[in-house]
Amino acid sequence: MTDQYDVVIIGAGPGGYNAATRAGQLGLKVAMIEKRETGKLGGTCLNVGCIPSKALLHASELYEAASEDFANLGIVTNGVSLDLPKMLSQKEDAVEGLTKGVEYLMNKNKVDVVRGAGEIIAPGKVKVTAADGSTQEIATRNIVIATGSEVTPLPGVDIDEDRVVSSTGALDLTQVPEHLVVVGGGVIGLELGSVWRRLGAKVTVVEFLDKILPTMDGEVSKQFQRILKKQGVEFRLKSKVTGVDTSGNGAKVTVEPADGGAAETIDADVVLVAIGRRPHTAGLGLENVGVETDKRGFILTDNFRTNAPGIWAIGDCVHGPMLAHKAEDDGLACIELIAGMPGHVNYDAVPNVVYTYPEVASVGKTEEELKAAGVAYKVGKFPFSANSRAKTNHETDGFVKMLAEEGTDRLLGCHIIGVGAGELIAEAVSVLEFGGSSEDIARTCHAHPTRSEAVRQAAMGVEGWTMQA
Repeated sequence: MTDQYDVVIIGAGPGGYNAATRAGQLGLKVAMIEKRETGKLGGTCLNVGCIPSKALLHASELYEAASEDFANLGIVTNGVSLDLPKMLSQKEDAVEGLTKGVEYLMNKNKVDVVRGAGEIIAPGKVKVTAADGSTQEIATRNIVIATGSEVTPLPGVDIDEDRVVSSTGALDLTQVPEHLVVVGGGVIGLELGSVWRRLGAKVTVVEFLDKILPTMDGEVSKQFQRILKKQGVEFRLKSKVTGVDTSGNGAKVTVEPADGGAAETIDADVVLVAIGRRPHTAGLGLENVGVETDKRGFILTDNFRTNAPGIWAIGDCVHGPMLAHKAEDDGLACIELIAGMPGHVNYDAVPNVVYTYPEVASVGKTEEELKAAGVAYKVGKFPFSANSRAKTNHETDGFVKMLAEEGTDRLLGCHIIGVGAGELIAEAVSVLEFGGSSEDIARTCHAHPTRSEAVRQAAMGVEGWTMQA
C-alpha cells in the first residue's frame, strides 16, 4: 500500500489527464491509472480518435485539393499520386508527439502515472493490475472515474477490424477500398467516410433515421447532406443494416427499410460500423462500492459526485455530450470541487464540430428544441456565398444561422456550415457563456476580409439589418 493520495484518477484521456494536471496545479497528491496496452496516455482521443482522424482529414483534404482544385487556381502540377503508407505514418507522428506531450505535463505537475487496469475494491482503495498480472493497491481520499467510452457494436455484425471495422480500424486501412459502406450518419461516420471518399473510395452511408447528424439543427442537416451528396457521398436514409456476410471476398451488406420491407444486398469492400459510442464502465468494481449506473451503463452523478462518498465521475462515462472538450471541462470542475473551490460546467455552451469539408459547428439550442420548448425566438442567417473572403477563396458552401430570444435578444444558439466553422463557432460560444445578445456580436468590429464577418452579418440579421446581402 502506497502513501495515501488526495486523488486517484482512473483513465488518462482528455478528462483524466486534464483533471490530473489541474490537481497537480492545486497542490494535490495525485495518481492517474491507464490500462492502454501501448502505455500511451491521451485515451481514445489522442490515440485512435480525434487526433489521428484529424490528421487523415487534413491530409486527404490537401490531396483532393491538389488533385482537383489547384488547376483552377493557376497551380499546375505534374500529376498527384497517393502514398497511403506515408499518409498513415504522418498520422502516427501526430499521435506520438501529442501523447509524449501528455507525459511531459504529468511530469511537470508531479502526477504519478500507474500502468494497468484500475478496479475500485473498497471506499478509498483502488487495485491496479498490470499487463504482467502483478497487482498493487492504492489508497486515496477521492477516486475520479474518467474511463471514457467505447464503440457501440451493431447487433448481429462482428467487427473484425479487417473488412468490418470500427473507427479504430478505419484509421488504418492498408488500401483504399473501392466501396466503403458506412453504418451510421453521425459525426464519426461522416468524417471517416469523407477521408476515404477523397482518397478514391465510393462511399455509401446507411442511416436508420430520416436525416444525418440527427442532433443538429434540421436546416443545417439538410443543407449538409446536399453538400456531401454533391461531393459524391450516397445516402440510404430510413434504412438499417441487419447483417454483413464476409464469407467470400469483400462484404455483402444486408439493408432493410427502417419501417420494414424487402431487404437488399449491397456489395462492399469494407464496412465501417459507426452507430455511436457507449460508456466504458464494466470491470471498474462499481458494484463493490455501490456506485449507481443506468441501464445503458452511464454512471449517475450530481455535479460529478456519484452516490458513493468520495467517488466522482466525468466525461463520456456520465450523461452529456460525448466530446473530448466536454470531458476536459468536467475534469477541471470536478477537481476544483474536490479542492474546495467552485466547479461548474455550462452544458448549453459546449460546441460540437464535424471536421469534414466544409466543417459543421453548433452551440446552444436548435430551432427544433426551441419550438418544442415553446420559446419565442428570432433567426438571423447569412450565406458564405455573400462573404468576400469565402467568395475570393472559392469556398462558398454553407451559411451562419443565429438564434436569439425574442424580446431580450439573448443568444440561444448558433449553427454554421462552412470552411473553418470549428474556429468561427468560438465567438458564439463566448457570447453565449456570458449571457450576451446577438447585438453584442452585431456591434463588434470584425476584420475584413474574413469569414468571421459572416457571423456578424448573421447576428445583424436577427434584427433585420444585414448589411452585405
